[in-house]
Amino acid sequence: MDCFKTYYDFLVSENEKYNLTSITDYNEVTIKHFEDSLALGKAINLSKVTTLVDVGTGAGFPGVPLKIVYPHLKVTLIEPTGKKCVFLNQLVLKCDLKDVIIVNDRAENCSSLRETFDVATSRAVGSLSMLLELCIPLLKVNGVLVAMKGPDFEEELKGITHALNCLHASVVRITPYELSSGMGKRTLITIRKNEATAKEYPRPFATMKKKPL
Repeated sequence: MDCFKTYYDFLVSENEKYNLTSITDYNEVTIKHFEDSLALGKAINLSKVTTLVDVGTGAGFPGVPLKIVYPHLKVTLIEPTGKKCVFLNQLVLKCDLKDVIIVNDRAENCSSLRETFDVATSRAVGSLSMLLELCIPLLKVNGVLVAMKGPDFEEELKGITHALNCLHASVVRITPYELSSGMGKRTLITIRKNEATAKEYPRPFATMKKKPL
């Protein structure tokens, strides 16, 4: 798609200014960023999803590639770094993407977005327990978090029982996959929100970091 070429060119041209990615080779960006982002479709049927939030999106992964391929999605990108939000706003204009909201804030501060989304995802934000506490409050009841992890996820998974109980969530699917050209193994962990989230969550970031669930 032309939009992915525009995305790549703009990513590379603005990379130094905004510190967006350590990967700039065309094939590597195509596979490690674009293909990896779109792998979310292996875990859930995105054609039946309306609203999606990408927490800590950085340079727009996975939210922007998903929006390009699934234009019906209403996508919210949450990113605390202001200069990355500047990049994202310019990218959205360049690719003429509609129904994309960019929020320059930390996810734990986004109380106005609670219980809003069908799907939450994140590709590079902390531990799984922290990701749960940040994302589950943003989901509607029966919405799902798709956590994008590497191949070594088992230990992390063992350590989230308490977090799942506190947040009334459960693991429903684990989807391993491999990137093209031997560029790595990845795992999608799909977690469903079963009940409304208690108002005490998410806690302040410093508390989450000091005392993870």
